[in-house]
Amino acid sequence: MAHESTTTSWTSGELMQIGRAEELELASLREHGTLRPYVTMWVVRAGDELYVRSARGPANPWFVHARRSGAGRIRAGGLERDVIFSEAAPDVHADIDAAYHAKYDRYGPTIVGSVVGEKASTVTIRLLPRN
Repeated sequence: MAHESTTTSWTSGELMQIGRAEELELASLREHGTLRPYVTMWVVRAGDELYVRSARGPANPWFVHARRSGAGRIRAGGLERDVIFSEAAPDVHADIDAAYHAKYDRYGPTIVGSVVGEKASTVTIRLLPRN
C-alpha cells in the first residue's frame, strides 16, 4: 500500500479540522487516475496522524480499493486533500482505539466495537497528505 508520490506532514490546522470532523469522505484512485465514488466513514486523530478503519472488515470494497491504489482524496472538516494510504505502525493501535472510544462511544458499544480491538488493527489505514 505505497504510492510513488512524496508526502508532507499535516499542518496543525489540518489535524485539528480533520480530527474534529464527525465524518470523513474518502475516494481511492482508479488505475487510470480518476477517483472512485466517495465513501463516508469515521476518522480519528492519534498524535499527529489521522486514521480510518473499515468497520466491515478487510473485504469492504472501499478498503480493498484503497489498499490496492495506495492513494486518493479525502474531504473532512471543510478541507479536501490528496492523500496516500499507508500502514499504521504496530505500536499505535491502542492510541487509535482510545481515539475511537473518546470520539464515538456515544454511538454505543456495538458500532464502536466494529472499529476497535485486535481485529481492527488489520483494517487500519494511516492517511498521509500527498504533494
